[in-house]
Amino acid sequence: MKVKIFIPCFVDQLYPETGFNMVKVLEKAGCRIEYEPGQTCCGQPAFNAGHWEEARPVAEKFIRDFDGPDFVVTPSASCTGFVRNYYSKLFENSALLRKVRDLETRIFEFSEFLDSVLKKSDFGAILSGKAAYHDSCAALRECGIKQAPRNLLANVKGLELLEMKDNETCCGFGGTFAVKFDGISAAMADQKIKNAMDTGADYIISTDMSCLMQLDGCIRNQQLPITTMHLADVLASGW
Repeated sequence: MKVKIFIPCFVDQLYPETGFNMVKVLEKAGCRIEYEPGQTCCGQPAFNAGHWEEARPVAEKFIRDFDGPDFVVTPSASCTGFVRNYYSKLFENSALLRKVRDLETRIFEFSEFLDSVLKKSDFGAILSGKAAYHDSCAALRECGIKQAPRNLLANVKGLELLEMKDNETCCGFGGTFAVKFDGISAAMADQKIKNAMDTGADYIISTDMSCLMQLDGCIRNQQLPITTMHLADVLASGW
């Protein structure tokens, strides 16, 4: 099966290893990967800031880059949710709406694709320790992803998966929310980290690097004994 991959801006610039690990896992699952080197942003930052006119040409490029019959997989529920739920608003009265509707059916967040499309949950990953899983707002509320990452983590040898208190509560990132309301954002992150540490977890794992970036910044600032990991990095562990 050929799969086109979309690497979000922050993964590309700050966490490229997560992108590489996603590719490794997909290849182990038997996928043939195609990467468009000219791909750019999906347009979400501009859209969320209210700049719809500026977001539209960026989204148009995304539609062109991922045109065709193939699945599109990305290590970000945030980007997946944006394309699925908001491109139709951007192109409501456009000739591109048909392509948008098609793309909505082909784009998948990484864990969702493995679990729901490939129906594969064991990749031979090994990671010793305890982990608390964080449900990102985008995964849970925009993509309906809840069980898929847990199914995958349950098959990681040596890993004990724990459920923290209020695991569906926001981490405080929310894109520009973290900039505009930094005090509230940091307090929300601190609460999330406390809930994870109360379980005795060594790791906080999630599908969204944006959430993990937010949490990791607070963890490093306070020098706390817990580590953040993206699901793709976990599934590529121990090979």
